[in-house]
This record gives sequence, C-alpha cells and structure tokens, in this order.
Amino acid sequence: MKQVDQFRYLLPKSYKKGMNVEGLVYADSVLIKQIEQDQTRDQVANVATLPGLVGRSLAMPDAHQGYGFPIGGVAAADPDAGVVSAGGVGFDINCGVRLLATPFAEEDVRDRLEPLLNQLFRDIPCGTGRKGQVMLGASAIDEVLADGAHWAVKQGYGQKEDLARLEEFGKLPTADPDAVSDRAKARGRSQLGTLGSGNHFLEIQRVDEIFRPEVAERFGLKQGHLCVLIHSGSRGLGHQVCTDALHLMDDGMKKYGISVIDRQLACVPVKSDEGQRYLRGMAAAANFAFANRQMMTHWVREGFERVIGPGQINIVYDVCHNIAKTEDHEVDGKMRTVLVHRKGATRALPPRHPLLPKDLYDVGQPVLIPGSMGTSSYVLVGTDQAMKETFGSSCHGAGRAKSRSQAKRETAAGTVRKELKELGILVRCESKSGLTEEKPDAYKDVSRVVDVVSGAGIAHKVAKLLPRAVMKG
Repeated sequence: MKQVDQFRYLLPKSYKKGMNVEGLVYADSVLIKQIEQDQTRDQVANVATLPGLVGRSLAMPDAHQGYGFPIGGVAAADPDAGVVSAGGVGFDINCGVRLLATPFAEEDVRDRLEPLLNQLFRDIPCGTGRKGQVMLGASAIDEVLADGAHWAVKQGYGQKEDLARLEEFGKLPTADPDAVSDRAKARGRSQLGTLGSGNHFLEIQRVDEIFRPEVAERFGLKQGHLCVLIHSGSRGLGHQVCTDALHLMDDGMKKYGISVIDRQLACVPVKSDEGQRYLRGMAAAANFAFANRQMMTHWVREGFERVIGPGQINIVYDVCHNIAKTEDHEVDGKMRTVLVHRKGATRALPPRHPLLPKDLYDVGQPVLIPGSMGTSSYVLVGTDQAMKETFGSSCHGAGRAKSRSQAKRETAAGTVRKELKELGILVRCESKSGLTEEKPDAYKDVSRVVDVVSGAGIAHKVAKLLPRAVMKG
C-alpha cells in the first residue's frame, strides 16, 4: 500500500492481478497495522477485480476481514455493466442502528436505571433464536416485507413522525415478498421485535460531549441527557435470504461466464433475472429490519414511561449498515447512477441532499457510530466530501480487533461484568459468551476510528455518548 496522506492508503491496480479499479483504505498509522493483521487488504483488492466497478474499492477505518467483502467495505457498480454480490451486503441484511433521544437528564433518573434496564430486558427478547412478542401469519409477514417500518406504525408501534427520521423513510419500495423463500419467511415469523445476539445490543447512553452545538440541537441531543442506541437487523430471515442468494449466484456465474478470484465474491449481473431477484429479496429483508427496530423502539418508549415516567422520546435517526442501493453519485466529474454496496458502512449524506427529511435538509444526515459496550459511541454528520469520495459513506463502528473465539479464551464473563461495573456501567446479558465475545478490548479504539473519518473529511463529529446500561444477547 502507498500512503497518500495521514488518513488514506492506496492500493494501486498493480497490487494484484485482475484489479479493475484502485483500492483505498482509510486509516491512521495505528489502525493500518491492525488492518494488515488479517485479510482485509487482500479483500479490498479482490473486490476491485469484480466486473463493472466504478470509482474505487473502499475500506473504512473500522474494516476487518469478512465474507468475501471486508466488513467496512464500500464498492459501487455500473448497473448496466456491473455485478451485484450478496457478499457485498452480508448475511445480516440491514443490520443497522437507531438512536433515540430522551428528555431525561441522567442525574435526575440515575437511581432508576437498573430497574429500567431490567424492564427493557423483560420486554425485548434477546439472544440466539429467541422468539418475539408477535407471531406473524403468512399474510402478515408479506406485509412486513413490503412495508417495513410503515407496517409497524400502522399496527400502533410508533407514530407517523418516526418515519421521517429513518433511512429511506423506513421502507425500500423495490421489496418483493415473493422473492423471499418460504424458509426465510418461516425463520422471520417469530423474530420480529427481537434484538438477537452477537454484536447486537441495546444501550442506554448519556450525551457526554457536544462538538457542534447547533447540529446537536437539530438532532435533539442535549448535554447530560439520556439516549438509547439499538443495534439489530433482519435476524434469521435476512441470513436465509443471503444464503439462498449465494446458491443462486454460484449457479448464475456459470450461466453468465463470470469467474471470481474468491468464491465468496459470488455475483451476477445487476440487470440479470438472478440479480434483480436478489435485490428485491434483499430489500424485503431490509424492510423486515426497519420494522424490527421500530417495534423495539415502541417497547423502549413503554419501558421508560413505566419506570421513569412520561416524556417524549424521539428518533434521532436510523441507518443501515449492510445494504446495496441504487443511488446517484459523482464519478470522475460526472453524475452517474450506480449500485452502492455498503457492508459494515454507514450512509453519510451531506446538507441539501434530496433524500434528507425536511427538518434536516440544511444540516445533513446523522451518522451513528457505536463503540463497544465499555467505550464511547459517536454521532456524526455527513459531508459533501463523502459524496465526492466514498459514495456518501462512512464507518459503522469500532470494528473487531480480536476474533470472538480469541476474546472468549482470554476473559471470563465475570471479569467483564466486574470491569464494566467499575466503570459505572450496568449490564444484562442473555449468555456468558455474549459478554466475553463483545468485551471492550475485542474492538478497535472507536475514538481513533472516528478521528480518521473526521480527519479525512467524510463526516464531522457532533456528539460523544457514554454507555450507562447495556443489554445484550
């Protein structure tokens, strides 16, 4: 790699045979060493060999090795000459985060945080395979897949005003329930409104520091006040949609004469029947995830009212991490329609972008960056530089520094719980492995990751959040 500046490292097309575009990794001198410890760099180069890419194959500073694409990877394809890859979206379709702002100052409700956490732990199922409060019938699951968060609001889980603060306003209109297999629907029917396991979490946080007061005010964030960050996705349904697509694409490559450097990069032409079917099914799974987070939002509101008391809890924003969407971007000085794969990356729209809600049009899109459960999270805002350089994308979190198996070998659950308690952080977890796999030092330094993004100009820091109570699967 060739260091371009303090925050950018270039992979020239000569790095690996078959690269059609350059690769670009965002990092500083510390993060680049962590990135080089696994296959991230080679995966960036491998993605660059896919047919029909435009711009560069990108990796954000939280990047680490993933399935085919690196997690933290961004790549855009020409819809006419390019391909779509299920590995470029990932198994947890529309895994994303939603931030809620509350009117409650931490100092006023500190003694009620533990009963609040216990209430939320009872109301919102978490853990591997856990069933939710709602069991969907055959027609209802199709309605969820078609309408996303709109379905949940119609059922009484929230209010219409919520939809304005969701990416794509909580619904991808290209979704087609018929493009989702019966097996995927069966896995999703009992999981709507559930948190899941792994790196999914619900955190009650305090707004600790504000960097841009005028932007924070527009986002609804106040110093010292509590907020809630929800991290979850499409659960087993999305996993099955990806699994089904990988088989479809594996066969499709033979049909279309496509060969890839890594089988995990299985892909088909964007405009092929197989490509369009995947995109319609992926959109449906994304809608399931929007509805999933909407229902959890409703139960968070109920829990606060029951334990803390009445108060308006508003959505700051809801962003997707794993998604592929057709968007308009400037490429080599010209506006082009492209299919942007974001895998472990966050959309970061600048002020005056037409997809922004009216009340944020002159400010820009909130970009939500969770840390690990013992460190800080950040709220950023999108920039014009991101539109020029990263297809309007930013990082999505801290990024793993250790594998789950390594993290479990190193530390006992009791030790993690004790360390969090010493930091003043409450925790409820469905399993011991949920604590050890997600311990704070299993992740990179989120503040360093955010400083790279900010230093590179692809998002600006707005606020820093600190965890006060954590719920995990």
